[in-house]
Amino acid sequence: MADFPGVLMLILILRNIAYWLIVTLSVPVFGTLAPLLLPFPRRFRHYVVSRWAFVLMWGLRHVIGLNYQVTGAENIPSTPSVIACKHQSGWETLTLQAMFPPQVWVAKKELMWIPFLGWGLACINSIMIDRKNKASANRQLLEQGRERVEKDGFWIVVFPEGTRMPAGKRGKYRPGAARLARELDIPLVPVAHNSGEFWPRNSFLKYPGEITVVIGPPIMPDGRGPEALTREVENWIEARQAEISGVGPFASAEDKARRAVAQPA
Repeated sequence: MADFPGVLMLILILRNIAYWLIVTLSVPVFGTLAPLLLPFPRRFRHYVVSRWAFVLMWGLRHVIGLNYQVTGAENIPSTPSVIACKHQSGWETLTLQAMFPPQVWVAKKELMWIPFLGWGLACINSIMIDRKNKASANRQLLEQGRERVEKDGFWIVVFPEGTRMPAGKRGKYRPGAARLARELDIPLVPVAHNSGEFWPRNSFLKYPGEITVVIGPPIMPDGRGPEALTREVENWIEARQAEISGVGPFASAEDKARRAVAQPA
C-alpha cells in the first residue's frame, strides 16, 4: 500500500468504497441486460454494453480523482486495426473504449463462465480463445478476428503479454497481434501507458492522479513475419514505458530512481 498520511488514507478508502459501490450496482444491471440484447445487431449490442465502461470511467474520474492524458491521438488510423496495448490493470480495458472506435477483445474462453462478465463478453462478440491449445487458439484468433473486422468493422484489442504485469515489469510478448495484423493486412497500433502505478494489480484501492497514454504510429505488416513485427511493437512500447513511468504511487523503485536522476537540479 502506498504511503499516504492517515486522514488522506481514510478519505481514499471511503472514495474507493463509493467507487466499488458503483461497480457492484452497475454489474448486475448491464450483465442482465446483455442476454436480452442478443437478438439485436452486433453493433447495437456493443454500443449498449460498452456504456458500462463509461459509467466506471465516470466513477474513476469524479469519485477516485483518477484522470488521464493522451499523446499521439493523431496516430489513430481511419480504418479498423489491431491495438497492441501494454497490460498493467483493468483501467485500460475500460478506457481504450473511449479512445478508439468500437472494438472487441481477445480473451481466454474461461471468462465466459463468469456470471455477468461472461454474458457481457459474449454480447459484444469478444474473440474467445483456448489458451491451453496453441494451435486451436491461433486458428480461433484468425477466424474470429477476420469476421469481426471484415463483417462488422470492429477494431481488435490484443494484450501481447497475455496477462497483467506489475508497473515496471515486462512480460513475454506473444506474436498473436502481429500474426492477426499480417493475416488481415491491417495496421498494428502500439499503445503504452502507466496505469499500473495508480491501479495496482489485485488491489482494492485505486489512487488519484493522471495516467499517461501514448499511442504510437501505426505499423504496417509489409510482408514481414509475426516475430519481426512483435519485436518492433515491443521495442516501441517498452521505450515509451521507460519515458512515462516513475510518477505514480505504485511506480517501481527502479523507475522512481531513474526519474529522480533525470530531473533537473
